[in-house]
Amino acid sequence: MAFDAILERFVKNSPVSVMARLVLQRAVSAEWMDSLFEAHRKRQYTRELLFSTVVELMSVVAMGLRPSLHAAAKATEGGTSIAALYEKVNRMEPDLVRALVRGSAQRLEPVVQPLRTGEKPWAEGYRVRVMDGNHLPASEKRLKPLREFRGAALPGHSLVVYAPEQGLVVDVVPCEDAHAQERTLVAAVLEHAQQGDLWIADRNFSTTRIVFGLEDRHAAFIIREHGRTPSPTEVGKRKRVGRVETGVVFEQPVQVEDDGGRLLTLRRIELQLDEPTEEGEPLIRLLTNAPKEKLSAEKVACLYRKRWSIEGMFQSLESALHSEVRTLGHPRAALLAFGTAVVAYNILAVIQAAVEAAHPEAKAEGIELSPFFVATEVQATYGGMMIAVGDDVWTAFDEQSPLQLSRTLIRIAQHAQPKRLRKHPRGPKKKTKKGYVSGRTARQHVATARVLASGRIDSTS
Repeated sequence: MAFDAILERFVKNSPVSVMARLVLQRAVSAEWMDSLFEAHRKRQYTRELLFSTVVELMSVVAMGLRPSLHAAAKATEGGTSIAALYEKVNRMEPDLVRALVRGSAQRLEPVVQPLRTGEKPWAEGYRVRVMDGNHLPASEKRLKPLREFRGAALPGHSLVVYAPEQGLVVDVVPCEDAHAQERTLVAAVLEHAQQGDLWIADRNFSTTRIVFGLEDRHAAFIIREHGRTPSPTEVGKRKRVGRVETGVVFEQPVQVEDDGGRLLTLRRIELQLDEPTEEGEPLIRLLTNAPKEKLSAEKVACLYRKRWSIEGMFQSLESALHSEVRTLGHPRAALLAFGTAVVAYNILAVIQAAVEAAHPEAKAEGIELSPFFVATEVQATYGGMMIAVGDDVWTAFDEQSPLQLSRTLIRIAQHAQPKRLRKHPRGPKKKTKKGYVSGRTARQHVATARVLASGRIDSTS
């Protein structure tokens, strides 16, 4: 379809911002969000503010377009009541946050799928899901009961499910109690596990209930074995089967038993590391129910190593987006901010996929796009673009099918310059042992300009 003349100028000069708008309206259209609210709300209802309005304001904060929710509300033309807004976000039900993330990801999956067709799957025949927890940092103590407390006030945490092959977060289970164990949230996630899945998780999720829960759903898993649970029994010899980049791989059949006496035979994959982990552990043990014919022991070890992709996603949420709004001390408000930032991350992931699809030569040259620079480009241009381009121009794209939208994104992404959006990874830090110093020494200070001028630190100054 032909672009509006003003829009065409933004396509040529800031294609990332145009794509952000198109993907945003597909992920979380106002009509869809308000119907989602009616379908999933329990005690909340609409009085002054629509659910879509709240999410739109929070999205402005998540993308870094406004520094706070208060600032976002003040900038709107609708004259949003600040008191009504905060009352709404402070009572936002966690189930609504989860429905927002799950539903928006489902709306984006058919858009991103054609953009990823040329990529090699992680594990042939499996739909990979990586599971991990994310704890929100301490908030400011603006709530009255916290004002005299000298320690940290933690607003909650979430269990996150990441689809690495699509680059999307497909599920989030928010929890208001920051001291609750994250594996207690797994039951809600397991309801959606299915045959053909391959779930990857660290040892925090190594429990009998989780192992049997995935097995009962006919889903495969790779879970790092905990030292105490599920305490498998060895039923065969440990054999060396090969080697991967980080060490030697062994395999051994084991059995685990649930509370009902059921036995489940698993494969224990051991990776004897060439260099110990940061915690000083020389051996990693993995449990899997995937058959050897589908996943070799070496493949299992390599897949678990790739689990760290979810840590990269968490880092992007923190550095490129405002997922941690410390001024929001109420748990439900903080969890809504995190969920909205996850939606924003998924939008950036679709943009990255479009740029990579439009510029295959960049990937061949080893250019990896940075979510931080993509987000920075959006922050610089998005506000002005929304003033210049009329609403009727954007609504015309709503009629496109997911495949048509994918092709539109590729067409726009051809104007992007991958080298301007590339990552600039730094080398590994040198490990230095600082040792103990007294408080008096630690509190000393110097003038950097004087140090640079003299080339040394004068201990007497």
